[in-house]
Amino acid sequence: MRILLLGPPGGGKGTQSKFLMEKFNIPQISTGDMLREHVQNKTELGIKAKEFMDNGELVTDSLILKMMDVRFKQHDCNNGFILDGFPRTIVQAEGLEELFSKTNQKLDHVIVINVNDDDIVERMSGRRVHPQSGRTYHIIYNPPKHENLDDETNEPLIIRDDDREETVRNRLTVYHNQTKPLIEFYSNNVINIDGSKKIQTVKHNILNELK
Repeated sequence: MRILLLGPPGGGKGTQSKFLMEKFNIPQISTGDMLREHVQNKTELGIKAKEFMDNGELVTDSLILKMMDVRFKQHDCNNGFILDGFPRTIVQAEGLEELFSKTNQKLDHVIVINVNDDDIVERMSGRRVHPQSGRTYHIIYNPPKHENLDDETNEPLIIRDDDREETVRNRLTVYHNQTKPLIEFYSNNVINIDGSKKIQTVKHNILNELK
């Protein structure tokens, strides 16, 4: 089961990906984790990636694809994997197809979790965090006992910069611009899921589609 998971920031990809990992016993492959691992282990690819990062440049697609190639060959990928956060662009998707054709693999499913922008803004801009402990609240779905104060310490809660409405809307614009072409690219095996429903319903709907 080789799955690509697409969806807006705050759309519930992370949560659903954990369910899929448990259900099918497959790893989630995120480019961020992969990069960190290569850099920490000072692999040949990690050293090259660090040069780009130290210069404030984006790591090239070809380097990411080489890391993917290494990752796909690890034993935990024997039953498949979940891709999250890559590919983000058509060029990356084409590179991935090329990589798959060399290894005789293909993506089985592209799951798109759809949530409308206003719902995403409400979800993310309503989040409040206790910076010291990382405890998270939501002003609508999981409010603290006392407004804007942590339940355990009574210290003030904050809104993280990336949860502010303006930032969220900017991220959504980038997502729409980059992802719509990807959905067209993979149109043959796209599964559209309504991500506005309850978490368990979304999980159930995804598993139903994958049967």
